[in-house]
Amino acid sequence: MNPHLSQLHPYPFEKLGQLKQGITPPADKAHIALSIGEPKHATPKLIHNALLENMAALGKYPTTKGIPELREAISGWVRRRFKVDVDPDTEVLPVNGTREALFAFAQCIVEADENALVLMPNPFYQIYEGAALLAGAQPYYLNTVEENQYLPDFDSISEATWQRCQLLYICSPGNPTGEIIDQATHQKLIKLALKYDFVIASDECYSEIYADEDKPPQGLLQSAAAMGHDSFKNCVIFHSLSKRSNAPGLRSGFVAGDADILASFFKYRTYHGCAMPMPTQYASIAGWQDEQHVLENRQFYREKFAAVSNILADVCAVRQPPASFYLWLKTPIDDAEFAQQLFAQQNITVLPGSFLSREVNGVNPGKNHVRLALVAPVPECIEAAQRIKHFINSL
Repeated sequence: MNPHLSQLHPYPFEKLGQLKQGITPPADKAHIALSIGEPKHATPKLIHNALLENMAALGKYPTTKGIPELREAISGWVRRRFKVDVDPDTEVLPVNGTREALFAFAQCIVEADENALVLMPNPFYQIYEGAALLAGAQPYYLNTVEENQYLPDFDSISEATWQRCQLLYICSPGNPTGEIIDQATHQKLIKLALKYDFVIASDECYSEIYADEDKPPQGLLQSAAAMGHDSFKNCVIFHSLSKRSNAPGLRSGFVAGDADILASFFKYRTYHGCAMPMPTQYASIAGWQDEQHVLENRQFYREKFAAVSNILADVCAVRQPPASFYLWLKTPIDDAEFAQQLFAQQNITVLPGSFLSREVNGVNPGKNHVRLALVAPVPECIEAAQRIKHFINSL
């Protein structure tokens, strides 16, 4: 048995299930789930249609690299979105959603060693931590706290730590904070990656959900190109149709960037056995080539953020993030107790922030926060906000 398995922490939703165990919420209130970042908006018909029209392709083994048409569609989207050219043959790989790719990437990149570090934000998407541990490295957590605008303080990292770093996970827009890493910070990290020879894995799966239509979040490759780093050495981005196109069940995304790294990742993936099914590839082409449904999607989220923020502003400080579909809400009591009582009294499920983070230097940056995923329809989000307001007033 892999000895590193014993180092894995319970997944946040497993801990949430234990927190709710034995509690019977009020039967007169319908359950509202704000805990899981699973979009509830309708998947675009163009994706449905492309999937159904190509079901006959199930009779063919898909290739790990994907069909050229898919890689070209992805390359075209990257060009339109970030004004960056990526070679569809050498700098793009389709993946079965960012979750499997972010995990597999560490297994490919990390050279197991007792000194190996994988840096990641804290709170974090727990896949980063599990990927680091199972690759034989130590996770190194970078607290994201209010005093630092909920972003990692990269300037506080010592040279000795950078020297041991093999892989840096960044998440922008962030989960759970929704904060965005700017171009200057990207470029600082790229210079450090080149100096100390570590790889940046930029998780950008929330990049298409943002508040200001005129200020889309910056991408890592976009920042690299702006500094003349057109080879994208040591830079890889991860994108998905799950959030952008309300298609979490499609399990479709891509990685793009450094051609040498992608060549190695491709070799790894040929043994990993993770080729994307052919109908999924055709459906993905349809998704990446259409922007109208994404514009409509963003507008739904803006309506929800505005409505929920207006209701909750009466009882607590609400910080509307520049991107993502999460509210990172401060709690007047312990976050786990808040989530437990909210479920017991109002039949609403939220995720305690401390379940998404680790204590570092005596600080758990998720403590006294809960994550609200505003993925449900607008009326349901409004109902949830009104119940949360009533609950906070009762404390």
